[in-house]
Amino acid sequence: MTATFELFEDNAGEWRWRLRHSNGNIIADSGEGYTEKANAKKGIRSVKTNAPDAAIEELD
Repeated sequence: MTATFELFEDNAGEWRWRLRHSNGNIIADSGEGYTEKANAKKGIRSVKTNAPDAAIEELD
């Protein structure tokens, strides 16, 4: 799978990130806006560090 993190400023002037697959689909996003670009980058690093082997939990 090839995916890229995109870091961008939204219409409200907040920073967000999204993880986009090479086919164009958005796999994940920040879910919130950050007032500082550096904090959005920290969010990306957190996902990369803390979720490489995340368990899958099926909810009914």
